[in-house]
Amino acid sequence: MVTVAIIGAGLRGMSYARRALETGLARVVAVAEPDPERRRNMAAAHDVPPENVFADWRELLARDRLADAAVISTQDNMHREPAVRAAELGYHLLLEKPMAQTEEEAAAISEAAERNGVLLAVCHVMRYTPYTIRLRELMGEGRIGDVMNIQHLEQVGWWHQAHSFVRGNWRSQDESGPMLMTKACHDLDWIVHVKGALPTRVSSFGNLVHFRPGNRPDGAADRCVECPVESTCPYSAKRIYLDCLGDAEKEFWPLSAVTSDHTERGVLAALREGPYGRCAYTCDNDVVDTQVVTMEFADGTSATCTVTAFAALEHRKTRIFGTRGSIEGDGVVLRVHDFLTDEVTVIDTGACEDPTAATGHGGGDAALFDAFVGAIAEDAPSLVLTDGAESLATHRVVWAAERARRTGTVVTLPPA
Repeated sequence: MVTVAIIGAGLRGMSYARRALETGLARVVAVAEPDPERRRNMAAAHDVPPENVFADWRELLARDRLADAAVISTQDNMHREPAVRAAELGYHLLLEKPMAQTEEEAAAISEAAERNGVLLAVCHVMRYTPYTIRLRELMGEGRIGDVMNIQHLEQVGWWHQAHSFVRGNWRSQDESGPMLMTKACHDLDWIVHVKGALPTRVSSFGNLVHFRPGNRPDGAADRCVECPVESTCPYSAKRIYLDCLGDAEKEFWPLSAVTSDHTERGVLAALREGPYGRCAYTCDNDVVDTQVVTMEFADGTSATCTVTAFAALEHRKTRIFGTRGSIEGDGVVLRVHDFLTDEVTVIDTGACEDPTAATGHGGGDAALFDAFVGAIAEDAPSLVLTDGAESLATHRVVWAAERARRTGTVVTLPPA
């Protein structure tokens, strides 16, 4: 059985640890987490011995190697040091996306894994879903001919934007990074994976348009729990989080990020005191709430990616236009239009209907973790679809798109 150390026992660390428990293919034997309650909960759920429970990742990695692999699920700006140190100790790495805040840090992680001969899997979970696998099979079979254009839509979700990117941990570019990296690096990576090529040029437009003080409703208070117009606001923290109570999946996410006291009294107390109860129009957020990226490939074809807060939180939607047909997908079902016969074939890929982190991103979380564990157990690195070099390459596309957005230019990427 593959043994695992969890470095960062937040939502992502808990998700992969839970998968280890569900399958029995891996066992959590060590944990490092600064939050005492999360640390205790993780240790208790997996019977981690007290000597392998640490408040700081440095304490864990000061010891000789305690496990076969390490899950690096610390905050985005805390990936480089534990990942590099763990690689030097011989841990195989399951690294949450984004790899790091800067290209230099991400390259250092990839190089450390290669230098020390350890497996590095970056958590681009969209590549592993049954939906993506079936889509690529259809394209590989030539069902739509040569791909001419890809249109991709990432629906962040109105309440998810307020939760994560206005009130939450990813609201600030300085503390985490631009939203295109912290949220949508998945999407640009996925487009490259589906197209089978990196773009040569990118442009982008995006801004923080809505979640600003100037759009604050008349009469709104600083906290939703005391706001006289809260009942008419779609971003009401009271509605978002009290509606989670009694739903096990919503209590796991997003509510666990707000409070561990899953009672009405506990939720209201957290909203009075913590960051998640603030008015969505008067937070210290500065990341965009809408963005478009355009990519051109060496063969002259193109792709666009739209990221927007102002939609339901649903699976990504994609249209792929080819020379012999087209495919329209919604994350679960694929509609294949054959130009020769003018017939449409509908394919249910069997992906999970729920795209959220609570249920594992349409099956991607589980498939990624299983592939990572299998690659270690079977000495089969090819099971990992998102190694350091390939993930670094698609991260560079994101950084190029952000440069294009900030400077109002078209950015040419260097040859891969």
